[in-house]
Amino acid sequence: MIIMIGCVLLVVAVLAFGKFMQIRALIAAAPKPAPQTVSTAEVQKLQWQSQFTAVGTLNPVRGADLSTEVAGLVRTVHFKSGQDVKAGTLLIELNADSDVALLHSAEAAAAQAAIVLKRDQAQLAVQAVSQAQIDADTNDLKAKRAQVEQQAAVVAKKSIRAPFSGRLGITALNPGQYVNAGDKLVTLQTLDPIYVDFALPQQQLAGLEVGQVVNLSVDTFPGQSFSGKINAISPKVDAATRNVQVEATVSNPKQQLLPGMFANVKIDVGGVQEQLTLPSTAVTYNPYGSTVYVVKEAEPPKEGAAGAPAQPANPSGAKQLVAQQVFIETGATRGDQIAIVKGLAAGQVVVSSGQNKLKNGTPVVVDNSVQPANNPAPKPQEK
Repeated sequence: MIIMIGCVLLVVAVLAFGKFMQIRALIAAAPKPAPQTVSTAEVQKLQWQSQFTAVGTLNPVRGADLSTEVAGLVRTVHFKSGQDVKAGTLLIELNADSDVALLHSAEAAAAQAAIVLKRDQAQLAVQAVSQAQIDADTNDLKAKRAQVEQQAAVVAKKSIRAPFSGRLGITALNPGQYVNAGDKLVTLQTLDPIYVDFALPQQQLAGLEVGQVVNLSVDTFPGQSFSGKINAISPKVDAATRNVQVEATVSNPKQQLLPGMFANVKIDVGGVQEQLTLPSTAVTYNPYGSTVYVVKEAEPPKEGAAGAPAQPANPSGAKQLVAQQVFIETGATRGDQIAIVKGLAAGQVVVSSGQNKLKNGTPVVVDNSVQPANNPAPKPQEK
C-alpha cells in the first residue's frame, strides 16, 4: 500500500512539473507588448503665486432707471441716447401749465396774507385790533406759504433731472408722449469707477481682507487686465452655498467695462512660493486617486534562470524605457499647470500625453515633437 501511494505521488509530481514547465515555456514564448509612443515632461520646481479665482458680475457704483413721480404729457426731451450728463442736468420736462397756474394763485394768496398781517400790526400799535387777530394773521400767512412750497414741489416734479453724473441709456421717449407715474424713462449709470461682485467659498475667507488687490479680465477685451481693490466683504456666509459675497472697486477711466458683464477675477494670496509643477494633461484622475506615469529605464533581463532563456540584448544599443504608475497628491492650478504636493521629485520625467494606452510596466518610446500646453497664463488664440 505504501509503495502504491508513493508511486501515485511520484506520477502526480512528474505530471505537475511537466505542466509547470509547459506553462513557463508558453509564457516565455508569449510576444512582448509593443512600445507605445508618448510625449513626456520634466517635473520642474517653479515660483508659484497662490491665487483665488472666481467669476464675478460688474455693477455700477451708482445706477438707476429714472422715472417720474407724477403722470403727465412730455413737453421737452433735453438729452440724446448715450449722452454723458452731470448731476442736476435737466433731462425731461412734462407739461406743467396747470400746476404753474396753481402755484401763481398760491403765491398771490400768500402775498395777500402778508399784506393783511402788516396792516393789522399797524392797527395793533394804536390798539385798534387785538393780539389774537395778529396771531391769526401770522398763522394764515404760514399756511399760505406752505401751500406755495407744496405747489412748487409739484411743479418741480414735472422736471426730471439727473440725480448723479453718469451715462444715459437708450430711450424711445418723445415729446407729446403721455407717461404714467413710475414709468421707466431712461437708465443712468456711473461707469468710472465700477464694482465687481463675486463669491468665494468660506474656506478661502481667511485669505481675504479689505484693500486686497484683485485683477479681472473680460472676454470682450482678451489679453487685457483690469486692477481694483476689495472694498467690502459680506459679514454673512450664504447658508445654501457656503459662499461669502465680496465686492471690489475697479478703476474704469476708458469706460470699457459696463454693468452686467461677467468677469474672471483673480486674487493673489500670500507670497511667492516654490512648487513642483507639471502640465495638467499629465495627471490622470481616478476614483481611487490621482496618478501619473513616470518614465524609467527598464531593468536589465536576468540570465541563467532555470528553464528560462537569456533575453537578447538591444541591438540598437538604446536604453529601453518603461512607464511606471505613481500615485500623487495635487494642489492648486494656474493656466495649463498644476502643482504637485506629494509623490514626485524635481527632475523626474513623466508622460504628458498618451496615458490612455499605458499600463504599469508598458515599454514606451518618447516623441516630444508635439507637446501639450504648459503655459501658466494662457491667452485665447485668434483664428
